[in-house]
Amino acid sequence: MSENLNVLHSTQVIIEQALTRLGYSESMVELLKEPLRVLTVRIPVRMDDDTVKVFTGYRAQHNDAVGPTKGGVRFHPDVNEDEVKALSIWMSLKCGIVDLPYGGGKGGVICDPRKMSFRELERLSRGYVRAVSQIVGPTKDIPAPDVMTNSQIMAWMMDEYSRIREFDAPGFITGKPIVLGGSHGRETATAKGVTIMIDQALKKKGIPLKNAKVVIQGFGNAGSYLAKFMHDMGACVVGISDVYGGLYNPDGLDIEYLLDRRDSFGTVTKLFKDTLTNQELLELDCDILVPAAIENQITADNAGRIKAPIVVEAANGPTTMEATKILMDRGVLLVPDVLASAGGVVVSYFEWVQNNQGYYWTEAEVHARLQEVMEKGFENVYNVHMTRKVDMRLAAYMVGVRKMAEAARFRGWVN
Repeated sequence: MSENLNVLHSTQVIIEQALTRLGYSESMVELLKEPLRVLTVRIPVRMDDDTVKVFTGYRAQHNDAVGPTKGGVRFHPDVNEDEVKALSIWMSLKCGIVDLPYGGGKGGVICDPRKMSFRELERLSRGYVRAVSQIVGPTKDIPAPDVMTNSQIMAWMMDEYSRIREFDAPGFITGKPIVLGGSHGRETATAKGVTIMIDQALKKKGIPLKNAKVVIQGFGNAGSYLAKFMHDMGACVVGISDVYGGLYNPDGLDIEYLLDRRDSFGTVTKLFKDTLTNQELLELDCDILVPAAIENQITADNAGRIKAPIVVEAANGPTTMEATKILMDRGVLLVPDVLASAGGVVVSYFEWVQNNQGYYWTEAEVHARLQEVMEKGFENVYNVHMTRKVDMRLAAYMVGVRKMAEAARFRGWVN
């Protein structure tokens, strides 16, 4: 029987397992396995050729028992409602694991930014904010960048929201340019968080970071910065890939050269003749494998061939439930996405705090606070993994869901 690769279904299964192990009721499972609200919007955009194209967008708010919801907006042709729902639940879990006063949210628009002009993207970004403006805001739901969105798109969205509300609202959105109230360290936050997780995982396995062999699938924002950080820290990055294929050198790749040649969408392998497939890349001999691309990359089919003793998930949902079990049975230390990629939301929270205070921190302060929060999150999850004898993914879900469940219980939503 083939695996169910629906990310929403697998998320709901693990949510139920986590809540059951923690002793919560069936009604709590019913409350937390779906978002409280999902808005579907239609956005008419006047294109450069003067035609009007209508785009479909979504905003899911998983649970606001702890506080306002928080999560990115992605612009991608494969965006769909189930994915946005699952991602909103993952955001809730991330916030619970690193103890932020947020629930999870997520948004998306079905489009291909690679085929749109700068002005078309601006009109779409502003149109999306107009469409969801009733349910978002600095104390309701705070968007952020995600797949194929960036600080420029956040700036347009903040400007549109400020026009609608008729006051300057930098706290409405995070991931903004520094000059508009953005935080130092936000752009590199996800990769910096993954770097901290790799360091912690290596210590648990007794492997030195110096010259440790790293393979990174995906060379977008997270993957490219991660490659740079690993290289700068003395690790040996032997493999990277983008959507078109992978590059491998057992002696280490020239990361500075690759970073210099990649385009704005993280593509670099087109410049080379001898490339691997993404599946071949995942099965390379290395100490640390980092899936930093898309979901369902490590499955029951290939989990038995993964050679890395440590897998750190920088992407959302790259390893299926069946594959997680296979890796755990083989003694692989898997640091799950809801923990490993939480650095982005941590520094988004720092940005929101700075906006609310009107007082801004240095990059060194941001990094020190991120290190403290991420290390604490890792230890909490690792301790549950060891004491409860469960895999790291279930341990992360148990840590992440407890705060939300307790907040809902104290509010009197569920017994």
